[in-house]
Amino acid sequence: MSRNKVSGWLQRCALGAALAAMAFSASFAAHAAEMKVGANIGNVPWEFQDAKGDTVGFEVDLANEIGKRLGMDVTFVNIPFTGLFAAVQSGQIDAAVSSITITPKRLESVAFAQPYYDSDQSLTVKADSGITNLKGMAGKVVGVDTGSTGDMYATKHMDEDKFSDVRKYEGLAPAMLDLAAGRIDGYISDIPALQYYVKDKPIYKVVERIPTGERYSMMFAKNSPLLTKVNDEITKLKQDGFIAKLHEKWFGAKPEDTTSTVMKADIPKL
Repeated sequence: MSRNKVSGWLQRCALGAALAAMAFSASFAAHAAEMKVGANIGNVPWEFQDAKGDTVGFEVDLANEIGKRLGMDVTFVNIPFTGLFAAVQSGQIDAAVSSITITPKRLESVAFAQPYYDSDQSLTVKADSGITNLKGMAGKVVGVDTGSTGDMYATKHMDEDKFSDVRKYEGLAPAMLDLAAGRIDGYISDIPALQYYVKDKPIYKVVERIPTGERYSMMFAKNSPLLTKVNDEITKLKQDGFIAKLHEKWFGAKPEDTTSTVMKADIPKL
């Protein structure tokens, strides 16, 4: 092979290698620019499907805006609530939402950005049941979402509130169907979700707020590189009023200035 041919061959090899490197880099960049967010779709008004089949909700809007500001494409992955914890830990997803309460126990194995919503639990019954509070659930069957703070409450207070049984569900919709059918007598879950759900369904009634002092946030694996970035964006979204506007959009009222929806907070730690 002549010197010119060798030189040309080397140039072609170098060009090919450069193009391959560029393709790999572009592929990696595209991958790095995606944020997979796990969610228990059907958790109104946080993440659910509308009449057109689109995934919508308070946390959907929030996650999409965070992704937009970080230059990342957000993809939602439908996962049952109890599966969200293992999914972030294993790296199956980058983050998780679903009105997830920050608790010391959960902070032992996962991380959270600063909270953006303050909540409590609630008891919902059929409007014609005659049950007006937790005392009326004595000897009756209560439904909860598996692994939720409602589940934790009902299990802890089963003897005190004298429930005859605690039945566990994967989401609000199947629990409410069983409540309507009389297979359970009450349902304990997050009060904002229930207030939103029953507002146009007179068959149901939220009869008691159960104070639990919960705060919701996005969940990550420990040491996730996204944690600080997302937390910083949540701070900005509070400061420019974006999250407060989401509260008005989904709950029809402005948030109080003393709540996590408005006030900047630190990343939760044990």
